[in-house]
Amino acid sequence: MEAIMRNAFLFLSKNRLANRTAKKYGLRFGAKRFVAGEQISEAITTVKQLNDRGIVATLDHLGEFISTKEEAAESAQYCIRTLNEIAAHQVTSNLSVKLTQLGLDISPQLCMDHMRAILDTARRHNNFVRIDMEDYARNEASIDIFNQLREEFGSTVGLVIQAYLYKSSEDIEHLNRYKPNLRLVKGAYKESPQVAYPNKVDVDRNFIHIIEQHLANGNYAAIATHDDHIIDHVKQIAQTHNIPRTQFEFQMLYGIRTQAQQQLADEGYTMRVYVPYGNDWYGYFMRRLAERPANVGFVLKSMFKA
Repeated sequence: MEAIMRNAFLFLSKNRLANRTAKKYGLRFGAKRFVAGEQISEAITTVKQLNDRGIVATLDHLGEFISTKEEAAESAQYCIRTLNEIAAHQVTSNLSVKLTQLGLDISPQLCMDHMRAILDTARRHNNFVRIDMEDYARNEASIDIFNQLREEFGSTVGLVIQAYLYKSSEDIEHLNRYKPNLRLVKGAYKESPQVAYPNKVDVDRNFIHIIEQHLANGNYAAIATHDDHIIDHVKQIAQTHNIPRTQFEFQMLYGIRTQAQQQLADEGYTMRVYVPYGNDWYGYFMRRLAERPANVGFVLKSMFKA
């Protein structure tokens, strides 16, 4: 049953009609738990609250259903505004972006132009921008764009690598020449078994492998997980191999395992929370439900709460 629900939510995450309906009705039906708000002011307030608790953040202006150059330009301006607001309010946060939001499916060159403008702003503010990895169909294009931007902007830009793809370990080796800052994740899209591990146990095993691989290369790892087994393993290998805490951080999603987030921060680890905001929240919300269908119970309670 859980697999059926997961597949259903992943299917719904790509439904454009449902996305338009979600925008119309706003952050209802429990989405507020996972999304900081629709406006940048709400997101900045959330980041301030996290910072006050010793937790840093990465802001993401949500958007996935981009079909015109005008929409891509608008999304790019939101990203630039987010970086400016981070600097203006002196909160500790960087920025995450999706390349499809910036026009990748329309034109790779259009996407590159927007990324350059965003990274120019980030570099001016001495901040950092990470390219989120999307589905497998866009994996190679995303890596190619990262390679070009890394040559131009150096350590201002980072990337995400997904453990459920067979190719990820090889990608990490190819990227090692840049000594990159990578966010390592399990992966949240529905992929073919031709390109991705279909079984959770294999994904978990590869996740541990690529974490160890990237750390052994001496590079900075942002380890994005809510899994206690993975967290404990990272702590152990860091201790065993004398890997300083300045070489890695833990990352979790806004609204999930908040007590664990606080505990890691209190233990002296860098704890970064991924804070999404914006009115194009539907696809992101559906993937959170797909990752853990038990979240549906929380959503149902929110729908009928007086």
